[in-house]
Amino acid sequence: MLNAGSSSLKFSVFPTRSPLGPSVHGLVDGIGVQPRFRVAGEPAATVEAADHGGAFHVVAAWLERQLGAARPVAVGHRVVHGGWHYADPVRVDDGVMALLESLVPLAPLHQPQELAAIRAVTTRWPEVPQIVCFDTAYHRSRPEIATMFALPRALHDGGVRRYGFHGISYQSIADRLPAVAPEIADGRVVVAHLGNGASLCAMRARRSVDTTMSFSALDGVPMGTRVGDLDPAVVLYLQQARGMTVAEVQALLYTQSGLLGLSGISSDVRVLLASGDPRARLALDCFAYRIAREVGALAVSLGGLDGLVFTAGIGANAAPVRAAVCEHLGWLGVVLDADANERHGPRISADGGAVSAWVIPTDEEAVIAAAVRRLAHT
Repeated sequence: MLNAGSSSLKFSVFPTRSPLGPSVHGLVDGIGVQPRFRVAGEPAATVEAADHGGAFHVVAAWLERQLGAARPVAVGHRVVHGGWHYADPVRVDDGVMALLESLVPLAPLHQPQELAAIRAVTTRWPEVPQIVCFDTAYHRSRPEIATMFALPRALHDGGVRRYGFHGISYQSIADRLPAVAPEIADGRVVVAHLGNGASLCAMRARRSVDTTMSFSALDGVPMGTRVGDLDPAVVLYLQQARGMTVAEVQALLYTQSGLLGLSGISSDVRVLLASGDPRARLALDCFAYRIAREVGALAVSLGGLDGLVFTAGIGANAAPVRAAVCEHLGWLGVVLDADANERHGPRISADGGAVSAWVIPTDEEAVIAAAVRRLAHT
């Protein structure tokens, strides 16, 4: 499985005849700057990787040394944007590639790297089937009113709409809810995917009803370096009154804002939690407040709330952030169990509250691996 980021290419290898679970994890990071290959159990090594295609060839060469004459049975990819076309994973062909190319303007910081990885696999292993899983697909179940901006209908029909992202992660939580939290699995649940990228999703009976990210992965709650929701007039002001270029505004909103911009210290919640600087506290307070505000909004989308789930790197590991969010939600019936929260759950709410709260780690790789097994030979 390949997961292309802006300057990294993560990979996992899954066996074909055993329960789903990766046998190898690794990545190439620092692509185009100072690329290094890392795999569990081996020292990091400096490599040549000017782009994501080059990074894949580094990974492939290492894997071929492990496999000898064998080759992977199939390759799965996480792709951020499937537009309004795809509600499920699909096998790659020329038509799929052409459509994904057309979506590059909707995800300019993610889609090109993901497509480069797909092309590199085709070049090196042309006989190996490839399956793409989309972060947008899970949200196709939402009602139309949850997908619309208040713009002329022609723009909506032309693709200017609320797509939603982190769908592979939300599918993972939906799959795990019956086993971990059966009492809320088919109820009204808000899942908070809190990592360097962050969003929330309202689920009813484990299907998406609404979500905080919209046209791009920039919208919604503040993130590590991304601004979250923003009055569009701010962009106009920055360009017209401050003379900023499109590229400068894009860099500001994607890489200089969020927790980094609020604190002026770091985008890393661990650093902010350890800091005594009041700016760090302000950034974390703003983060928790905005998350809680979105939980309230999504409860409206659901017509009530039965459960709240925290997941991803911050959601699963940062007990103080969870506590701050839950403190804002006492009016909604969330009563935190402080000891359970420090133990990271899985249930972190006290008995008797109207809304239970949970910590459930996400497993996007398992979702992709399952899709690959299902589709590789169809």
